[in-house]
Amino acid sequence: MFIKVLYILPLLLVSAVGAPGNENGETGYKGKWELVSQNSGVSAMHAILLPKVNKVLMYDATIWRISKFPLPPQKMPCHMVDPVNKIQDCWCHSVLFDIETSELKALKIETDTWCSSGGLTVDGNLVSTGGYRGGANTARYLSTCDNCDWKEYPTALADPRWYATQVTLPDGGFIVVGGRDAFSYEYIPLEGQSNKKAVFLPFLRDTSDNINLGKQNFFRLENNLYPFVHLAPDGNLFIFANNRSILFNPVDNKVVRELPVLPGGSRNYPASGMSVLLPIKLYVENAKQISADVLVCGGAQWDAFYFAETKKQLLPALKDCGRISLMKKNAAWKKEVMPSARVMGDMTILPTGDVLMINGAKTGTSAWGDAEQPNLVPVLYKSKEKKGTRFQELAAGTIPRMYHSSSVLLPDGKVLVAGSNTHDGYKYDVKYPTELRVEKFSPPYLDPSLATLRQEIMVETTDKIINYGKRFRVNVRSNELKLRKNNDLKITMYAPAFTTHGISMNQRLLMLGLVDVINNVWPGIHSIVVAAPPSGKVAPPGYYLLHVVYKGVPSVAMWIQIK
Repeated sequence: MFIKVLYILPLLLVSAVGAPGNENGETGYKGKWELVSQNSGVSAMHAILLPKVNKVLMYDATIWRISKFPLPPQKMPCHMVDPVNKIQDCWCHSVLFDIETSELKALKIETDTWCSSGGLTVDGNLVSTGGYRGGANTARYLSTCDNCDWKEYPTALADPRWYATQVTLPDGGFIVVGGRDAFSYEYIPLEGQSNKKAVFLPFLRDTSDNINLGKQNFFRLENNLYPFVHLAPDGNLFIFANNRSILFNPVDNKVVRELPVLPGGSRNYPASGMSVLLPIKLYVENAKQISADVLVCGGAQWDAFYFAETKKQLLPALKDCGRISLMKKNAAWKKEVMPSARVMGDMTILPTGDVLMINGAKTGTSAWGDAEQPNLVPVLYKSKEKKGTRFQELAAGTIPRMYHSSSVLLPDGKVLVAGSNTHDGYKYDVKYPTELRVEKFSPPYLDPSLATLRQEIMVETTDKIINYGKRFRVNVRSNELKLRKNNDLKITMYAPAFTTHGISMNQRLLMLGLVDVINNVWPGIHSIVVAAPPSGKVAPPGYYLLHVVYKGVPSVAMWIQIK
């Protein structure tokens, strides 16, 4: 069943007037907001762009039992919540959102996905893990075909994974780390199989915070749920929880080393900060060691959740960022200051290599009703600029996007922004209602005055499947008489992120090495010869969005698969 959300609305424009661009595509343009749907059907607590179908999967928590999208007849019978008392759930909790038409396609899910995790397989299908109660030990599978629906295995995981993080490994498999009352990790088994035992990781226990209220009475803060986990280009995992981090070898199952503490506060749920693995620069002939930096921004003071929950005193969110070079022996955090404080924000890597910080609040923490002062101003972090000049504030939005919001990079370079639900269920007559409107944000590179710089990938004649360490071609139609192999031209590969609760799992962007540019292979068509990533450690096998970026302006992307 499809519900087509079509209506005529004036575009919501919040932007600066574009001026003629300079050679780097910078015009002073602050971006544009566009409202594309009034009804996403379900609250977009979890979201990911699916390859091949170009649709965004959104889903919420089945525990709420209602949504704005009833299950269609072909998805019946209803889900039986309580067989004894014959309580049924006849609402949809998972949809595919068409990014071009805003059509919704209903999917049926049985186990509770509240605060779950996910990632894409080599073939571009979704594997989701964990959730609440009956969903906590579940592995779910969703293939990308017209009639596909969820397949669920409630006993797949050994430990319950509520607020856990799932990461793709160099061989295309998955590891799932942490979760409430799960100071452990485990590797996701083959479909239909079940793990017998997880592996205890003391680091996760040691990073959990509590407040001693006396007489053996403790208030549980945690501050280490949804740990930030990034695959480094040497195959080790960077695992960050609370204010500490380690490098972990998933082959030997050993901690390689502990990195310095990031001071200033707590960064993980519920004091939810943001984190991203900054773009990885590759060359035609890569050195043995490929550099990689991690950025961690925002969050809250370590006891902010206690004050929000027990006293309704909302402390200011953190305003700082820490950046660290993982591959350096004496790696140390370098601090930077954002233009504004942010908790519960999202980080989206753009095709240019810049990072968009969006959504969130300026006070409080994650959890129901524990934040105020929505942060409506996106910030661009220019990772290649000098320290002190990296932040740029963009056009402010008008819709608060706080707890349970999400953001997704789209093939055309826009960012889809959805969700926000600060309540236990769907509520609309409150200060921050359950948010079903969907927006798209156009970053500065989509200034109309820069449109002539935009290259067009010739999808039909460009390699769609690439192999590690091999060279491949990207053909583009161009307004330029000649393209040169210099800093004006970049080819980037982006792995779609699974976003939820301010964490973007498996997100990474690679800047590929340029071998050659063969101009005018056909009139107005240029062929760019590119070196593929060297291994699955650098780029796990699977689907990526490939962009051609010229003078800071990205093309519309095409899907490629590396394996």
